[in-house]
Amino acid sequence: MVVVVLAPLARAGYALRSDMVFVPRQPLRWDLLAPADTLPRAVPQDALVSLSALVAPGWLVQRVVLAALLAAAAIGAGRLVPARHGWTRVVAAIGYAWTPYLAERLLIGQWGLLLCYAAMPWLIRAARDVRLGRPRAGARVVLAAACAAVTPTGGLIALVTTVVLARPAGSSPLGPAGPHRRGWGLAVTVVALNAPWLLVAVSSRASTVSDPGATSAFAARSENWGGVPAALAGTGGIWNAAAVPGSRSGPLVPLITAGLLVVAGCGFGTLRRRWAEGTATRLAWLAGGSLLLSAAGALPGASGAVRAAVDLIPGAGLLRDGQKFLIPYAICLVLCVALGAERIADRVPGVGGRLVLAGFALLPVLALPDLAWGVGGRLRPVEYPAEWATVAAVVRADPGPVVSLPMSAYRAYSWNPGAVVYDPAGRYLPAPVVADDRLRVGETVIGGESGAAAAIRGRLEEGRSVADGRVRWVLVQRGSGGSVPAAALGGLTLVHSGPGLALYRNPGYAAPGGFSVWGLMGYPLAGSVVVVAGWRRFARSRSMRRRQGWARSRL
Repeated sequence: MVVVVLAPLARAGYALRSDMVFVPRQPLRWDLLAPADTLPRAVPQDALVSLSALVAPGWLVQRVVLAALLAAAAIGAGRLVPARHGWTRVVAAIGYAWTPYLAERLLIGQWGLLLCYAAMPWLIRAARDVRLGRPRAGARVVLAAACAAVTPTGGLIALVTTVVLARPAGSSPLGPAGPHRRGWGLAVTVVALNAPWLLVAVSSRASTVSDPGATSAFAARSENWGGVPAALAGTGGIWNAAAVPGSRSGPLVPLITAGLLVVAGCGFGTLRRRWAEGTATRLAWLAGGSLLLSAAGALPGASGAVRAAVDLIPGAGLLRDGQKFLIPYAICLVLCVALGAERIADRVPGVGGRLVLAGFALLPVLALPDLAWGVGGRLRPVEYPAEWATVAAVVRADPGPVVSLPMSAYRAYSWNPGAVVYDPAGRYLPAPVVADDRLRVGETVIGGESGAAAAIRGRLEEGRSVADGRVRWVLVQRGSGGSVPAAALGGLTLVHSGPGLALYRNPGYAAPGGFSVWGLMGYPLAGSVVVVAGWRRFARSRSMRRRQGWARSRL
């Protein structure tokens, strides 16, 4: 399955699409670890990529991450489903690794969120084992939640999942020691895993509230005649039309979705019986809540509440793209469909039952054929032009803040045809880069939070040079987002001029002051939690293997 989906990545280069930006060696910069002027949407994701660059090139990191998350999603779902037949596990594995949600998030480049998607089956299994009192389950919860917490959204999903599934019935944080305290203790530990982005957000100079217009811009969208309900019920409905596979507009898609919901309804009873301790019911409530949250921005009454929250409550901007919260619903749907298919197969004698399960295993591929071959060839590797390395070397020799022009968050390059990508300068250059943080969705422009970007836009509108004493370099990316007026480059010295990039030095640059380390304090806290959990998990496993070997030697 991994080979079928990622086959185009056998070629050299980088698959650059929307938010998925990998570069040859992403620098380990302070502003990537703890951005002070923007919200921590890529914390700690950027820090982890920068650390990986110390041992592996970016093209390899990208392939390993994408292959690992696809494999982990399939294997995790196959192991999680309480099946009686091996083919039922195959149905769950393919069903979870071949969903519209995964395809759409690949196309929009949110691979960090897909790590949460891949970790969810493992997190659910570990949380259930905590409720059952099984050994080492708590450490497995922490490790799975750590994978999910690579992004703020994934961290929140992992936290809610842990609270809902790992906590025994009727538990209280003030109750007696034992499983009750362990459930709440795990929740506190998962909060600690979110410390990197939480502390960066607290210490950031950026506005902590978002543009309320983002609620309608990022609301779930219809993909076919079934409307928003059918899109979300099938785990699709992303707001970006460019990230929707073509097969999702087919006339049979809503009918297939309705059929799967019926089969899932048949399978939920089986899930409840086989998970008799109540985990299935809790998972159903979690899935229902995620589905409602995903639809909130598109519902007439709920959208107003979401808009008000985004406008008034710090951090509520995480809710504006509600469709990304569908992960618990997706895994619950897949588990129930697999068990429903098993019930149907059990009623068909002989080889016919296995054919039924084989048909359900192939159904996701037939309904979404364009996930294959890099989502219909849209995950296509390209090479950065050589002048990107030239410009990076010049900046490395004399580091200082860079302004990226024209002011555009996303860019289309002739060498990356058919795709727009978040400005790569912010990850390619070995210095902080100030770029436009506004987003354009159709005709709607979503306001940003960066004061530095707003100041540069103001100088552009006034016809002044974009460089003040806090700017060392100005990078002009030709043909990728509009023109740059000559006045914006006044007083600057041209040091590189190539077919796609021009780099200017600002003679009036004055080195800025020091950097606050407050936002970095979350990293050692989260890292220590992961190290302790990993040590407990693997040290105890080794001890158990030794005891088993000793027992066998005595026989």
